[in-house]
Amino acid sequence: MNQARDRKGVNTMNSNNRSNRMIGLAVTSAMGAVLLAGCATGSAPRADLSANKAQVALAQGKTDKAIVNAEAAVQAEPRNAAYRAMLGTAYLEAGRFTSAATSFNDAMSLGDNSARTALSLALALSGGARYDEAVAVLNDWADAIAPADLGLAYALARQPQRGVQVMSNAIRSGDNTPKMRQNLAYAYALGGQWREARVMAEQDVPADQVGDRMQEWAVMAQPEAWQQRVAVLIGAPVGVADAGQPVTLALSNTPSVQQLAAEASAYATPDTDDGELPALDAGPSAGVPYEDYPAQRVDRPNDFQADSSTLAPSGGSMAQVAQNAVRFVQEPVVQSVAVRQGAAPRAAYVAASQKSDGTHLVQLGSFSSEQGARRAWGIYAKRYPELAGHEMVITEALVKGKRYWRVSAAGYSVASSQAMCGRVKSDGKGCFAYAEDRPLPGAVDTGVRMAMR
Repeated sequence: MNQARDRKGVNTMNSNNRSNRMIGLAVTSAMGAVLLAGCATGSAPRADLSANKAQVALAQGKTDKAIVNAEAAVQAEPRNAAYRAMLGTAYLEAGRFTSAATSFNDAMSLGDNSARTALSLALALSGGARYDEAVAVLNDWADAIAPADLGLAYALARQPQRGVQVMSNAIRSGDNTPKMRQNLAYAYALGGQWREARVMAEQDVPADQVGDRMQEWAVMAQPEAWQQRVAVLIGAPVGVADAGQPVTLALSNTPSVQQLAAEASAYATPDTDDGELPALDAGPSAGVPYEDYPAQRVDRPNDFQADSSTLAPSGGSMAQVAQNAVRFVQEPVVQSVAVRQGAAPRAAYVAASQKSDGTHLVQLGSFSSEQGARRAWGIYAKRYPELAGHEMVITEALVKGKRYWRVSAAGYSVASSQAMCGRVKSDGKGCFAYAEDRPLPGAVDTGVRMAMR
């Protein structure tokens, strides 16, 4: 990936010969900033060395080399969220959307709560035609992602009307910029509202180029262009075969010793020898076969902020038109999620499902981020049909100075909780049961349960 950094470590766009690698998609160009934080944590030398090489390769647009080194960094330090996010960026630039989605999801499960990683994850999911998952991520982060980015991301996730609503509201609130208007025009086009798309595009596109713009968007709006829409937008090749992230890098294969032992000494019962459970892996993705589109490269603007304030540029190839008319702009102020992370202790969350009677719960996993815990329930539910009819409970905990979000299933008797744990453990996963009136050590108990949407 092509990046340059200012003195504060914030990503800026590079204007040299690497300009053909990517358009102004700050969500991916900003991922290197996550790496900077990870590299400063005193990780193992080999991980640092590999990460630095990957970073240089990304800046030079050498995605193959970046992937090799990023994978080495993750292999050496598998529970480093920054390295996982960097690997996701490398996969995304290479057009490997299935692998990118796995890596971004792993990063968030390990505690990366940045809006830019969430947006990158949503784009990767849309690039793999996993629209429902992409929308779920966008819903979780709707209040932290810039409206121009959020609206277009919804449109790419096959929710164009939702995107139109987000951007229309933003324009009415005063965010009436060329970037916003052109993203809105593109969302109209993806939703088949061609009259509205033309009217909006005409506000910034020269009159003699509007027809060409509509024709290019018509190509992108075709149902079979699901991968092409995202790939052209971010400057990635199209039609890349992706078997997924290497199994050896799966998060489930790298449990944290500290995480596993965190509660063992504080909570010793006959039915468990586990402490905080390792984060759940996302599991293999079935994916959708990619179409064989020709690989394309597109230019990106010399300066991201400056370019976003100019009128839409002249026409050209389909890729050039798309990359100049549709932009993701992730402003630094939006990327901050301190308010979300610094909130008062949260109540436990309970999924809206059929309530079961019982006095015991089964803890299925423990995560270093709430977002990872929330997404995990869907994975657990698919993996274990026995969870049907049981409530999901996400409880915040503080154990030995570390914060966790525990995922449990409620509504069990003593016997059924033991049986459920036996089922989970038979798959080689961690699990333990506990009584509802005996909360686990460190649990932040507010006495309130809220339905989770």
